[in-house]
Amino acid sequence: MRVVKSLAVVVAICGGLAYYVWDYNTSPTGGKAKAEVSASAYAEAHDPEIGDCVKIKDPKGEPLPTVVDCDSREAEYKLGEMVPGKNMECGSKYDYGIQYHNGQKFNYTLCFTKV
Repeated sequence: MRVVKSLAVVVAICGGLAYYVWDYNTSPTGGKAKAEVSASAYAEAHDPEIGDCVKIKDPKGEPLPTVVDCDSREAEYKLGEMVPGKNMECGSKYDYGIQYHNGQKFNYTLCFTKV
């Protein structure tokens, strides 16, 4: 009897784990893993690194940089420097600056030159 109860507990745990893995990766709504990848891709597309080219959505309102290929017609600016700190200014060699906070890193200013 004890063996049967132990076996039932093991089967229930394995079944629950299998269902979690299945649901995480293949649920009809796209799966949690796909949603996490999509959110990560969105963050990566809007979090440029030095040397990346970007196009800027709403440059005079709430600017949002989107990383694009430097050879594309969409490329407007190239990121030259990231100045840490809130309300920092870009040097005179830069054409455009954005005060930026991506939610995971601290506040900083993105400094761009025209492409």
